[in-house]
Amino acid sequence: MIIVTGATGQLGRQIVEHLLPRVPAAQVGVSVRDPLKPQARAFADQGVRVRRGSYTDPASLAHAFEGASQVLVVSADKMGEECVDLHRTAIGAAVAAGVRRILYTSQMGAAEASHFQACRDHAATEEILRGSGVPYTSLRNGFYAASAVNFLDRALTTGEIVLPADGPVAWTAHADLAEATAAVLADEGRFEGPTPPLTASRALSFDDIAETAAELTGRTFTRALAPDAAFRDQLVDHGVPAVAADQVLGIFAAARAGEFAAADPALAELLGREPAGLRDVLRDALRERTSAG
Repeated sequence: MIIVTGATGQLGRQIVEHLLPRVPAAQVGVSVRDPLKPQARAFADQGVRVRRGSYTDPASLAHAFEGASQVLVVSADKMGEECVDLHRTAIGAAVAAGVRRILYTSQMGAAEASHFQACRDHAATEEILRGSGVPYTSLRNGFYAASAVNFLDRALTTGEIVLPADGPVAWTAHADLAEATAAVLADEGRFEGPTPPLTASRALSFDDIAETAAELTGRTFTRALAPDAAFRDQLVDHGVPAVAADQVLGIFAAARAGEFAAADPALAELLGREPAGLRDVLRDALRERTSAG
């Protein structure tokens, strides 16, 4: 039995969808906060075992993880010690369930000294995994390409990309990371410990992205630098909590330090093809924007 947590989220859902052609549905279980969500019910209709499981409720995880040989812990959408504590609970529940392997969705650049809080949280979680006494695989995913598209939201209207100074980032598609994760789950033990960075084949800065946006749209895009403090103030003025604004600045600081610059062939090898690049993700986003308009 392979258990996938967070299976109604964007990444978890796609992981299960890619896992089902590889593994009989009766050997797949999902741990979800709300089993009545349409996606959870759709999985149940396909023969997947659906049980409630929450990182804040160890008893629910004991039930959700029952009989598991592998558990995939999808990282929580929290920050700092709260995030790490939730992961600690999930890992402890997997150990108590007697699993053979724990997998975890980490991130490239995971390090205690990272400029980005999430990467520090991933590093702390990997330390818990190392001390768990159970074989584990930490999937060091590339930075989500969808995040780059989100940063471009206003620029797609104005033609001006006004962001803090950055550095090259190996932006990677959710769909490719989900497919690769399913491949690893179906081939137990393929990676021991942290994986190489699972990334697209090129790292791009926002200068590069401006050129790409221009090529895709036929419009002119300019790249302007916003001082960190001014950019943070702007986020807060638009309703972003101060703590979250600091985390956004951490992304740019980490990119400037080269934490997300590595482009590795490991993802392409798992997929058996070239991963989608930022250009592909941006093109699809522009099509959706045009359709919605």
